[in-house]
Amino acid sequence: MITHIVMWTLKDTAEGNDKAANAAEMKARLLALPAKLPQVLDMRVAVGQELFASVPPTDIVLYTTFASKEDLSAYAGHPLHLEVVEFVKKIVSERRVVDFES
Repeated sequence: MITHIVMWTLKDTAEGNDKAANAAEMKARLLALPAKLPQVLDMRVAVGQELFASVPPTDIVLYTTFASKEDLSAYAGHPLHLEVVEFVKKIVSERRVVDFES
């Protein structure tokens, strides 16, 4: 099993919206993916929780699991995922990623 964790810091404003609106939109777009991409075994998205105080400023955390590295690669390159990535790139100021086998 592969666990894929991404942490983002959002811009204060982007695409005509404030951080809170963009975070809500990003979360909705991410959570729509598992129903369309069978490679995703589990997906969770956390927005602006207090537990993030212990890491560099983090507004959104994505936690996903995949059966294999190949499934993660298929997800990463899928056109539906890439559509979300294009939106995310416009609203994010920083991104940190961790992938590990569990």
